[in-house]
Amino acid sequence: MVQSREGKSEKHYNHLKDEKSPYLIQHSQNPVDWYPWGDEAFKKAKEENKPIFLSVGYSTCHWCHVMARESFEDHEMAQLINEVFIPVKVDREERPDIDCTYLAACQIITSTGGWPLTVLLTPDLKPFFAGTYYPKESVGGGIGLKELVLNVKELWQNQEDELLKSADEITAALKRWASTASGELIPESVLERTFDILSNSFDEYGGFGHGQKFPSVNHLLFLLHYWNRTGDENALSMVEETLNFMRRGGIWDQLGFGFHRYTMDPEWIIPHFEKMLYDQALMTIIYTEVYQATGKEEYRETVKLIIEYILRDMTSPNGGFYSAEDAESRGLEGEFYLWTKNEVERILTPHESRIFNKAYNIKEKGNYQDPGTQLFNGKNILHLNAPLNLIADEFELDLSELSKLFESIRKKLYHAREIRVRPHKDDKILTDWNGLMITALARASQIFDDKSYIEAALKAVEFIKSQLYCEGKLWHRYCGGEVKVPGFLDDYTFMIYGLIELYQATLDSSLLEWALELNQELMDDFFDDTDGGFYFTNRLEDDILVRKKEAFDGSIPSGNALSYINLLHLSTLLEDSEFNDRALELEKAFAPLINGSPTGYTMFLTGLMLRLGPSYEVVIAGEKNDEATQELIKVLRENYLPQVVFSLNSVSDKWLREKVGSFQDKNPLNGRVTAYICESKGCKLPVTNSDKLLELLTLKNVEL
Repeated sequence: MVQSREGKSEKHYNHLKDEKSPYLIQHSQNPVDWYPWGDEAFKKAKEENKPIFLSVGYSTCHWCHVMARESFEDHEMAQLINEVFIPVKVDREERPDIDCTYLAACQIITSTGGWPLTVLLTPDLKPFFAGTYYPKESVGGGIGLKELVLNVKELWQNQEDELLKSADEITAALKRWASTASGELIPESVLERTFDILSNSFDEYGGFGHGQKFPSVNHLLFLLHYWNRTGDENALSMVEETLNFMRRGGIWDQLGFGFHRYTMDPEWIIPHFEKMLYDQALMTIIYTEVYQATGKEEYRETVKLIIEYILRDMTSPNGGFYSAEDAESRGLEGEFYLWTKNEVERILTPHESRIFNKAYNIKEKGNYQDPGTQLFNGKNILHLNAPLNLIADEFELDLSELSKLFESIRKKLYHAREIRVRPHKDDKILTDWNGLMITALARASQIFDDKSYIEAALKAVEFIKSQLYCEGKLWHRYCGGEVKVPGFLDDYTFMIYGLIELYQATLDSSLLEWALELNQELMDDFFDDTDGGFYFTNRLEDDILVRKKEAFDGSIPSGNALSYINLLHLSTLLEDSEFNDRALELEKAFAPLINGSPTGYTMFLTGLMLRLGPSYEVVIAGEKNDEATQELIKVLRENYLPQVVFSLNSVSDKWLREKVGSFQDKNPLNGRVTAYICESKGCKLPVTNSDKLLELLTLKNVEL
């Protein structure tokens, strides 16, 4: 802050002043002279022959906040950065293309990565050094940011040629990383190998690995589909154990619902408290599918509560879904979510406190260790010690009685928590993450027959189409009325994925028509006709170092994996072999990588099970509102049939009847609504009975 002539405080802004990204706005008053990614910064770096200090993060990133407080808000540190570098700040959620390029550079240089991401670049954007979080001062043998900047200052002045040579070598490695080499189709045997690897890494508390725990929904979906394909009960057991531990753990917001990002312990208790839209979408999908597969009510309940959280707290008035909620409030991680024993006992009755404190592991000294000091500070994370039925037995209560008591307690604590300072909400709307949430809502609406889910999904689609779609092209980000950044692979792929699912929820073929238009744009601007596979950026983008092309799953499924699934579904729904041919090209492009390290590509392998079959197309010849039509559709929605896609052949749907040639021959038999079941080998005899339809779709390996 500076003083004006009138003595009033005036805000000092850097070059981020006019940005809309919540993350960039958070840094717009730093004394670091941040520039947004763009030509102005690049030109200045070249004119002054200064390296670029690239800092990548996102608005709900706890360690980004810590580094900002320690260094970027510190005037001494800022002056030093400004002297040595041209500082550039990037929101990784707004520009995932920049983030993934330089995150890969960090992984090449250090074998690790994360956020905040700190990368030092030459003026022509080539990386020569990378890392993640740095404290201001060097501590315990680890270099601090101040020492790092001073070292680079000396090296740039005296050994610039060596830094440039290193940058060229790292850039060459990045270009190799971004390419693919076409191989053969992926062999079926890789599925069992992947299952074995996941089985061996499965932890006694659910999930994979024995340290930090991420939901890893891609792995869980693979296992669920593998169980459906093979009947191996161990695969289903791993999925259920993981979901049950997470639902009881601190990773689940026991009062307000929704999942936190990950936990820092193997038991799912100590979360990193941020909440991401994509996690809610993916968790909705897996819990919905597991409910469909098992019929267990607890999974339905979890889906209902996740969606309640999304519609209550993460949905904009215009229908788009917000991106995230912060881990911090009042500058303290988890402050909004943690409780002291005294706080709980002031709100609850002695009877309620006695049961709640024991069931949720509430302790006087706290059950939460401060991440900085590793000491207990009297704060508690709410998590269940055991399944509810065991807790009910312990207190000699009926399960329904205990559930009713806990719901009454939850409401009391929830309303008390609402008085607290809420974590910051990142209110930008991202096309790709909205596509995932649309998919989740569409799928849940089919299984649970909840029209409010369809309405929310359709409203989000309308928002994307009206605000983030122009002249046949998608855009990536909407924030504060501003649309920015041309769409990436994930924007197209995730929206297509959602539209296909929403078509099957509504049987409105205009959704399928838009999915087809988006897919054509994807093929035209993103597909590599030489080596196969989709690039992450379109062919016109020129402000990135390399165009990446990968199928590796991160915290969200890879765009290439979902494109593979989309193409298989479009091929089946529209009976168009060209889509299948493209899917096979895509598979061949990534086959060598997937064969080498299959657990990094489990969403792609879930698609492989669809390609290997048996997979079915069901065409229902009838009118949407006919009771007999709905009876057949009910079979497809209520039963776990991940190998099935279906469409409605209605005489009133002229577009789809013209698009799919065989529809002219698939008509109601003897005036009765009829289901036609086909796969690659041919078609079964048409059926008009729902029981017969289910029987034919659940037979294994039967010749048609």
